[in-house]
Amino acid sequence: MPRTKKKKSKGGQHGNVQPFSDEDASIETLSHCSSYSDTASVAEEGGEASEDAALEDFQYKLKGFIDSTVDKSAKTRQGALDGLKTAMATRILYEFISERRMTITDSIERCLKKGKGEEQRAAASLACLLCIQLGSGIESEEVFKTLKLIFKNILADGSANIQARQAVATSLGLCTLVAEDDILDVHATMECFENLFTRSYARMDGTCPLISPQTSQLHTNALLSWALLLTICTANQLKDVLRKHLPKLPRLLESDDVNMRIAAGETIALLFELARDMDAEFEFDDWDELCDKLNALATDCNKHRAKTDKRKQRSVFRDVLRAVEESDFQPETIRFGTERMIIDSWVRKRTYDAFREFVGSGMNYHLQANEFIRDVFELGPPMLVDSATMKAMKISRFERHLHNSAAFKARTKARSKFRDKRVDVGEF
Repeated sequence: MPRTKKKKSKGGQHGNVQPFSDEDASIETLSHCSSYSDTASVAEEGGEASEDAALEDFQYKLKGFIDSTVDKSAKTRQGALDGLKTAMATRILYEFISERRMTITDSIERCLKKGKGEEQRAAASLACLLCIQLGSGIESEEVFKTLKLIFKNILADGSANIQARQAVATSLGLCTLVAEDDILDVHATMECFENLFTRSYARMDGTCPLISPQTSQLHTNALLSWALLLTICTANQLKDVLRKHLPKLPRLLESDDVNMRIAAGETIALLFELARDMDAEFEFDDWDELCDKLNALATDCNKHRAKTDKRKQRSVFRDVLRAVEESDFQPETIRFGTERMIIDSWVRKRTYDAFREFVGSGMNYHLQANEFIRDVFELGPPMLVDSATMKAMKISRFERHLHNSAAFKARTKARSKFRDKRVDVGEF
């Protein structure tokens, strides 16, 4: 999904850099809404001038952050990386970033090679946000080709900082989805992930390998990135994966790490969905045994596990069990601005979760304004909504209070019916 090249703007010189603030993060939204106003009053012209000045000041800060990524102080570099991450997660900066992409890439490369721990982690996340901003095309491909080998070296290096490896495992997956132009290279990257998460497979006698919590998180991140890339595999590659990995993935359900168990369950559900899309009559040899395992996890009452872990696990595995047994998916509606998007499949869920992990609270804004993300979720071109319409859409605080109160009462009433009928009432 390459995007057309946009006109580039010239940058200026700058001095000391001021910290990035939440006020800066809202500038794009203000500009985005006001730019579609078709009135031309003097007051609006004054407002636009004010917004232009704020935007210029914001770009001035960003230039300072870019320069600070090569500072001698690790703390300064870390702050600059975090500032750029926040900006890219909350705003659309294509024109500004496009003409500076190689400078930013060089800074990321330097921080990944020479930085330590948190600095490497921030650099890996920034690389992913950079690709999201540039979209799928030549520009992001250039960025990824520069960083791909470094990512893989860090990922495979057992002596590297574990937090850096965790971040790289996540970033490499999404960068590959966005910027990789060769399906064979996608498969090679998936093999890198396989080399990690397969080490968490339970042994044939049912015992689990001794793995530290940090390493388990690394394997979980690798599994989730591997699952993300499954969504763009060819039919032949999927058949190979189903033959090679689907019989073994249930071993991860024995893991002591709740996050690994959940990631494994969601990946199994995703594989069943993809397999049935290719062949509606798809059958799995160990189907009964798998369903028994999923049902046990969906009703888990083991006292040695934390209540919060069990609650989260049961919720997920009820959905996974329905997916395996009935090919069912519980849809979720995402609302943003005047639009809505329905998450109606495991493929869509895995993709949405991957993007949201990087842009965080800015996800709704990116769904509205980021052309690349809108292409991924087939939302069409960004909708143009003027400020008057946006204002008319807003409900008052009183109306919002009434709605929340009604929802709270309904939720309390529904829960009270089942409060004495819980399956795990005896675990206390």
